[in-house]
Amino acid sequence: MASNRFVDGLEMRMESPLAVGIDIGGTFTDVVGMDASGAIRLLKIPSTKADPSKAVRQSFAVMQTQWGVSLASVARVVHGTTVATNAVLERKGARVGLLATAGFRDVLEIGRSYRRNIYDLGVEASSPVFLVPRHLRRGVTERISAKGDIVTPLDAASLRGAIAELIAQEVDAIAVAFLFSFVNPAHEREAARVIGEMAPGVMVSLSCDVDPAFREFERTSITAFDAYVKPVLDRYLEAMELDLAAIGVRAPLQVMQSRGGVAAAAVARHRPVRLFLSGPAAGVIGGQAAGAAVGRDDLITCDIGGTSCDIALIRKGVPLIRAEGMIDGYPVRIPMVDVNAIGAGGGSIAWIDGAGGLRVGPHSAGAEPGPACYDRGGDEATITDASLVLGYLNPDYFAGGTLRLDPRLAAAAIESRIARPLGLSLHDAALGMRRVLNAQMAEGIRLVSVRRGCDPRTASLVAFGGAGPLHATALADELGITSIIVPRFPGVLSAFGLLCAPTEHEVASACHRDLADLSVAELDDAFALLDHRCAALMTAEGIAAGGYRIWHSADVCYVGQSHFIEIPVDATSGDDVLSRLYRDFLDAHDRLYGHGAELPARIVNFRATARTAPAPSNGTGCAIGGGGGRKAMRDIVLAEGDSATSVPIFERDALLPAAEIVGPAIVEQADTTTLIEPGWRGRLAPDRTLLLDRIVTRTSE
Repeated sequence: MASNRFVDGLEMRMESPLAVGIDIGGTFTDVVGMDASGAIRLLKIPSTKADPSKAVRQSFAVMQTQWGVSLASVARVVHGTTVATNAVLERKGARVGLLATAGFRDVLEIGRSYRRNIYDLGVEASSPVFLVPRHLRRGVTERISAKGDIVTPLDAASLRGAIAELIAQEVDAIAVAFLFSFVNPAHEREAARVIGEMAPGVMVSLSCDVDPAFREFERTSITAFDAYVKPVLDRYLEAMELDLAAIGVRAPLQVMQSRGGVAAAAVARHRPVRLFLSGPAAGVIGGQAAGAAVGRDDLITCDIGGTSCDIALIRKGVPLIRAEGMIDGYPVRIPMVDVNAIGAGGGSIAWIDGAGGLRVGPHSAGAEPGPACYDRGGDEATITDASLVLGYLNPDYFAGGTLRLDPRLAAAAIESRIARPLGLSLHDAALGMRRVLNAQMAEGIRLVSVRRGCDPRTASLVAFGGAGPLHATALADELGITSIIVPRFPGVLSAFGLLCAPTEHEVASACHRDLADLSVAELDDAFALLDHRCAALMTAEGIAAGGYRIWHSADVCYVGQSHFIEIPVDATSGDDVLSRLYRDFLDAHDRLYGHGAELPARIVNFRATARTAPAPSNGTGCAIGGGGGRKAMRDIVLAEGDSATSVPIFERDALLPAAEIVGPAIVEQADTTTLIEPGWRGRLAPDRTLLLDRIVTRTSE
């Protein structure tokens, strides 16, 4: 029998060195520890919203007392954080001043001319004016042309006067966005030098560093976002590093970025705007690793936690990256994993609207007070309460037994809030709540897949998060998906994904040249400069030149077109590289938009991405037990049944490698519960991934 590497007692001791992934969610803070041998331990602790780092400190205390870990043996700490996003959502960012070219200080407020809700009578600003109110914006006498020539030299008196006025307003950070600085950054660099001289404690964000690309509003906006979150994130990361040092953790802190790569905290705090999608990106990387382990590369990842459902698409083993995302309804132009997040999760609250219809979410009970069954003062009916009432959850084994659920409180909340007002039985009300939530999540999956030209029926659904495997078969039935992947540790896959992610940095430079006018030598020179910037970032990470690879790409569009497509550049193409780039652009345009024409094209930006090899993801679990893992029978209420059905309950850690489970059945483990509904069959892959396949075809297909 294999050695026991995943147990819930005190007897297990992890081998050093230890890598730790920490993902702070709305309900739970998830922790995964993996030692050099691949042994894995996991931990779920209720999040502490007022002080997120408190849950982190509690996690390391548990590692010492229950895992027998010497904190000095921790070699790597990787963190996924929502601090940057929360600062925007809660309007708790820094007090920011803006320096712009004279006459252009209102670019941030003017924004774009379109309105998303054209029939909304309550007009609200479509641009993020809250970042820098008008009285904190100043114009500076200077001007650079579109070709990078200095038209009006930077006026020192104007610059110093503007900075002095902002300092008098007690700003915490200053964003600098001069015209055409992405072509010639000299004036912005000088402004940063003067700010450092006049106000050393004020943080600075330069548009030439944050987003060196054309489109004035987008560039100014993302630079203001960067300045808005920079002091907040800097304090947070500094406090966490001090906390780790105080308890004896000497390992450097790394942070997940929106693109799906990690960066050292010391580097990330200088580019905080790249952390907006830190947490969800980790889940996608974990889903990518789970699919690769079983040889599947066309995936739809579905991360259902306590407060949200994050959905992403992976094609040919690569997560989709988008050049621009949305934060609180505002566009942010930074590369990020293409994740569609909706307010749907285990803690989603069910309610009845004015027309008497059943609604679920987007509001969530969170961790404090949590669902009614947590017995922490919550009295709203949530999806977790519904799953408990229907028998899907074991009240004594939730979160590995660290939190006991109270079925009576769950039933009382659903009865009073939903069942009685709608004239339904308790079970019908609970089933209705789940059905509404599943419909919402299925629509979210369609937005990610169908809208991007992918038929979800051709992909495997990767179900994870604390509630993902509970809803997987219902979602697959709704979408016609026939295969589901339940990773080895689905409840903490985002934390596990942190340990799988490579160290990565992406840099860009503007070009604005017609492709026909560009020479191979100029292309090589542009990428050489970007390679030098990548090398500097990797050196700051402590990674030597041979420890990473650099990939090149270019943003290409037709001449006169306003939107571009990122096209990989093959450096091995030699003198044919430009013609190859043009052909690849035509193919990509035809694939994305259904048409392409051999018209003149131009390059908008050059990009370089430096990336280390992904970290090993071959973590091991517990010993393989005997007896097939079946441990009990339990009555549950299925969506298609009128009465309770007795189904077998399996312990996942005790399943045999060749085990096959035909639904209906339930598979329990410390971090989640998997519901296998009728018509589905489960089996274990060699790496102990649970694969679900539909064995009964619906008559509607």
